[in-house]
Amino acid sequence: MPTKRLSRETLQQDVESMNGLNAIVGYQTNRPEATPEGLQTAHRKMLAMQQRQIEQQVIAREAAEAARQAEHDFHNAVLAMKEAVKGQFGSDGKEAVAIGLKRKSDRKLPTRRSKSAVTVR
Repeated sequence: MPTKRLSRETLQQDVESMNGLNAIVGYQTNRPEATPEGLQTAHRKMLAMQQRQIEQQVIAREAAEAARQAEHDFHNAVLAMKEAVKGQFGSDGKEAVAIGLKRKSDRKLPTRRSKSAVTVR
């Protein structure tokens, strides 16, 4: 199974070659994929698969956007819940700790630095 996609230029040249086959009189082959009908079938299948890929990419982008929006909606709901808990129970209660907030009383107060400590650097 091929692992690398063909370039647009290569595919365009292939389409031009297939169309040029119509100008050849007396072309015959024993290979079914190389007959004009086989080429047309392979070309239609390629176009259908390319269309399917584009549709799947659109669906994937829409799903990713929906997931991103749902993540933001959930995050905003959690933030609203935290604000509601702080409003109802205060920011220093055990309820605040239960939802992952730090108690107001547990926060360390800023300390002043002496001028000599600042200028030593």
